[in-house]
Amino acid sequence: MGTDKVDARTLASLLGRWSSGRGPLYLLLAGRLRRLIEEGTLRAGAVLPPDRVLASALAVGRTTVVAAYEELRGEGRIERRQGSGTRVAEAVPLPPAAEEGPVNPMFLQLLEPQDGTVVLSCAAPEEPPPEVARAYGELSLPSAVDLGYHPAGLARLRRAVAAKYTAQGVPTAPEQVLVTTGAQQALSLLVEHLVAPGDGALVEAPTYAGALDVLRASGAALMPVATGPEGLDVARAVRLMAERRPVLAYTVPNHHNPTGSVLPPLAARRLVRAAAQYGVVLVDDAVAADLSLDGSPAPPPLAAYGEAVTVGSLSKVAWGGLRVGWLRAREELVARLTRLKSMRDLGGEVGSQLVAAALLEDYQQVRGRRIAELRAGHDLLLEEMGRRLPEWECPPAAGGQTVWARLPRGDAASFAQVAIRHGVAVLPGPAIDASGGSRDRLRLPFSPAPDRLAEGVRRLAEAWNAYTAPKGAPRSVSLGAVVV
Repeated sequence: MGTDKVDARTLASLLGRWSSGRGPLYLLLAGRLRRLIEEGTLRAGAVLPPDRVLASALAVGRTTVVAAYEELRGEGRIERRQGSGTRVAEAVPLPPAAEEGPVNPMFLQLLEPQDGTVVLSCAAPEEPPPEVARAYGELSLPSAVDLGYHPAGLARLRRAVAAKYTAQGVPTAPEQVLVTTGAQQALSLLVEHLVAPGDGALVEAPTYAGALDVLRASGAALMPVATGPEGLDVARAVRLMAERRPVLAYTVPNHHNPTGSVLPPLAARRLVRAAAQYGVVLVDDAVAADLSLDGSPAPPPLAAYGEAVTVGSLSKVAWGGLRVGWLRAREELVARLTRLKSMRDLGGEVGSQLVAAALLEDYQQVRGRRIAELRAGHDLLLEEMGRRLPEWECPPAAGGQTVWARLPRGDAASFAQVAIRHGVAVLPGPAIDASGGSRDRLRLPFSPAPDRLAEGVRRLAEAWNAYTAPKGAPRSVSLGAVVV
């Protein structure tokens, strides 16, 4: 971060789950700051936020930040001077800075798991369905000559993916399918191939955090467009395409992450036509598109209306541990991305692709089981929220795995800091909204098992009581909320 000023919200994201350990808060904060300095994330000369500003972002008292800063000043890691603020000391020997990685709370939870925390910051199946175990048990590797390198993916799996889209009214040949290591790799390959630093990228606000990370790492200029209960503001998106000509538009039109909304067919058709008119590569993230909570057929992908790249996987319908995804696009784009992928890994792991092909060949059973589980979780979440947090606005979702909850007051990012100290990790709206909005929003998944979901809401309610208690009032924390 050089000599730049470090924004308090950015630093709060970098700090991650700093307060979920043992000991006084100021020592926990100092320890996490020390680590960021030592690993080079906070570089020599970087100006840190003022005491009061950082305290507000972390939802702690100013004395906690002052004590943490003093701890690091005594170690010579930071300098504090009247009139010039607090900055990382120039004299501290630092290792070479590593390539910057994701800093959003969702990925930090995966990188730094903590025992005892109820994780409501990630939305995915918590365990594989029986069909996955059965497919692995029946796995039969190729007996003919096969080196095992398939850069574009196994032919059987490409045929299965093509058949899936053809059945949805989008005729697809296997040559239009590239198999990837999860949908995240599909997005990474697309962005690497299409987006140069400074290129425009239209994104929904809010949207999937992983896509924002990939686009920001590419140096793209993000163009956020609001998404609401009826989906993307297509009129605004079309105006931006006409005026600023982004290279790429990343959308989640069906069972949007995080709102669960579905883009109406007329709006979807208009979006596709505008992208074609203005030369914008339109990306349809369809990872959760099949998860209609009422069990109805999935809405048609954007490719049903014209040119669009469809990204999919089995991570939400089956299991995230099955690292198999894909993209569907024109043959020439698939061929170019296949060459790029072959330089990365020579192709995905064969066994997982065979399992994925078997699941797609029996897809409706797998999908039906998952939808039934999600419907029960959705109803349980709304019931628990209504009982324990009736002030919150928690609208039902048409599909997907999350609801987009609104706080009656306060700041979601600051509240998330309080929540983690009560043993529950949540994803605040600003972490997934490139416009800087959604400050009163939280993404809440209904994918966890019923007992963990109910316990997570109970801890959220305790955290909310602590967050909204009048200043100076005693704040009690039950033993069940202490993280050890």
